[in-house]
Amino acid sequence: MIPENLSKLKIVHYPDPVLRRQCEPVEEFGPALERFVDRMFELMRLGEGVGLAAPQVGVLARMFVCNYTGEPGDNKVYINPVLSQLEGAEEKEEGCLSLPDVYVMKRRATSAIISAYDVQGQPFTEREEGLLVRVWQHETDHLGGQLLVDHMSATDEIANRQAVKQLKEIFARSR
Repeated sequence: MIPENLSKLKIVHYPDPVLRRQCEPVEEFGPALERFVDRMFELMRLGEGVGLAAPQVGVLARMFVCNYTGEPGDNKVYINPVLSQLEGAEEKEEGCLSLPDVYVMKRRATSAIISAYDVQGQPFTEREEGLLVRVWQHETDHLGGQLLVDHMSATDEIANRQAVKQLKEIFARSR
């Protein structure tokens, strides 16, 4: 599941079909997974994002990394995550590293509980509110093949028409 040559990993852009695939649970923990997580954080920082799911680098594993503060000590890894007790609601603009220059107004829960495993395979549960909960929901959507373009209002579609068209053209030329 984890590729051997991590230096070749890059952020996958829409409409690459890998972004629509369901991810498989991570079952093996160890040094290869740790190296993969380090590479995901590197790519997330290079892209100036706050979260990155494994399918966004072409790996169909149920996991994501995030850091919404930018502080190295705030790096978080969520392997085989399950969200529960989603409460509240707030509509805010979201972007995505796999959809550069596309921004969508998205209604999300404002508090939630997440249960997951860390990179060593230890289970944990967290309850949070605010931006981190939005990141959890966005990245968990990726693990099920859902993208921001699936949630566009008519206004969002008009505002992002050119950026989405350009992504499709770039993808078509790369094939």
